[in-house]
Amino acid sequence: MKKALVLLILCLGCSKSSDPGSSTIPTPSTGATTGGTSGGTTTPSMGTASEVPSYFKLIYGASKITSDGTYVTIESSGAPDHKSVYYATNSSLYENFSGKTFNGLTFAKNPNSISTGLYTFKIPIKPVAATKVTATPLGAIGISLNGVPFYNQYAGPNQPLAGEMTSFDQYYGHPAPGGKYHYHVEPLYLTQVKADKMALLGFLLDGFPVYGPWESGKAVTNANLDVLHGHTHATTEFPAGIYHYHITQEDPYINGNGFYGTPGTVSQ
Repeated sequence: MKKALVLLILCLGCSKSSDPGSSTIPTPSTGATTGGTSGGTTTPSMGTASEVPSYFKLIYGASKITSDGTYVTIESSGAPDHKSVYYATNSSLYENFSGKTFNGLTFAKNPNSISTGLYTFKIPIKPVAATKVTATPLGAIGISLNGVPFYNQYAGPNQPLAGEMTSFDQYYGHPAPGGKYHYHVEPLYLTQVKADKMALLGFLLDGFPVYGPWESGKAVTNANLDVLHGHTHATTEFPAGIYHYHITQEDPYINGNGFYGTPGTVSQ
C-alpha cells in the first residue's frame, strides 16, 4: 500500500456485547473485490511525526489525525455532518423527519438531542488477527468516515437493539442520553449521499475496515460472512487483500460480538 499525504434509550448507553468473555478467532472466509467511492468535504489536520496511511485520511470527519508508526490517533467531535431531527431546531442541520425508518419501522423520536464532544481513537495501523476474540464494549467500537462512532448490535447490556430501532433518524443514526450520536446499522448518508453501498465506511478499533452492505453489485448477507461479520479478500483500498467487516440488514448489522483483531482504545 502506498503511503501519501492525500484526502484522507430510548438509547441506554447503547451497545455492549452480551458475551464479556473471549473465544477462539474464526478462520476468515473469502469473497470478491469490494470497494466503491468514498467522498469527503473537509481535510483533517495531519500530524508530522509519521505519515498517516492514505486510507485513514479518508476519515474526512476527523478534526485531527496523527500517527506514531504503530497506531493512528483520530480525533472527532462525533457529531454528524448531515441533517437530523435530533439537532436543535435553530441549527442549520436540523431537519424534521417522520414516516418510516430502518426496516420499514415507523419513526418515533427519542428524547435526546445531538451534542458535540471529543472522541480520541487510537487504532493499530497494521492490524493482525488476534488469537482470542475480545468482546465489543459499551459505546464506540469504531469510527465512520464522517467521524460518527459505530456502536454494536445492543441497546445496552444484554438488551436487544430492536426496541430502539424506531428512533433511528432519516440517516439511521440517533443520540444516546447525553447527546452522543452514533450508528448501529447502515449509515445512509455515507451509502446514499457521500458514496455508495460498496464503499469503505470506516474502521473498527482493531484497525480492520468496515464496508457497505453490497459487494460486486449484490447485497451481502450473514451467510457470506464469518461469525464476526467479516471475510478476507482484496478491496479498492487494500488491493493485496485484508480482513474486513460488512454492514448488513440483518443482526448483528456491523460486527458479530467481538473484534477480529486486537482493539486499540477510545476515549470519549
